[in-house]
Amino acid sequence: MCGIAGIIQSSNHYSIHHLKKMTDALAHRGPDGEGFWQNRDGTAQLGHRRLSVIDLSKDAAQPMHFAVSAEGGDRGHYTIVHNGEIYNYVEIRETLEKEGYVFRTQSDTEVILAAFDFWNSECIDHFDGMFAFAIWDEKEKELFIARDRFGEK
Repeated sequence: MCGIAGIIQSSNHYSIHHLKKMTDALAHRGPDGEGFWQNRDGTAQLGHRRLSVIDLSKDAAQPMHFAVSAEGGDRGHYTIVHNGEIYNYVEIRETLEKEGYVFRTQSDTEVILAAFDFWNSECIDHFDGMFAFAIWDEKEKELFIARDRFGEK
């Protein structure tokens, strides 16, 4: 499975270079790719080592971003790194599509982002799977971290 890492800081002390060192230590968990992201002020940084399982396209690469809510408003900007699998993501996706969400990938990661936008922290009550993820909410400057109930990831 994938490897995820992050740095949340009040100043710009640590750089993407430090985050890359962290994800390099996880390279064995994600041989299919890597990705790095930091917000404009450098206070949030997320890194990912990818093991492609569900959606093998480049569109499903992480860190993944989500900017528009179902109502079409500018809710804010979410960024996620995710390890694991949401087994019921197809059913959740269908529910969210009925609420007006449009998806550009076939990945469970994008479904997590839309579910977070719709249900906020209660999104995890809808997930069946083994997972760990971190979502940065750029509008609120908050990090939401969750894992599956048994801590498999």
